Amino acid sequence: MPEIVDASGLSCPQPVLMTLNKIKALDKGEIEVLVDTDTSKENVSRAAQSQGWEVAEITESGAGYRLLIRKE
Repeated sequence: MPEIVDASGLSCPQPVLMTLNKIKALDKGEIEVLVDTDTSKENVSRAAQSQGWEVAEITESGAGYRLLIRKE
């Protein structure tokens, strides 16, 4: 079961900072990030990849997006 970062309703840079904090806390595994803007989706994806995490899946979820990022 992935860890969840719910950044819905927050504007950048908050979703990116929340995701990076979770990445640092976990080191590896799966994280599900919930955002509600295209900008947040793109910025979180870039930030995760810059830390060596793979963006495994992006799905539209209600009024926003669900990003599944992972690192083995």
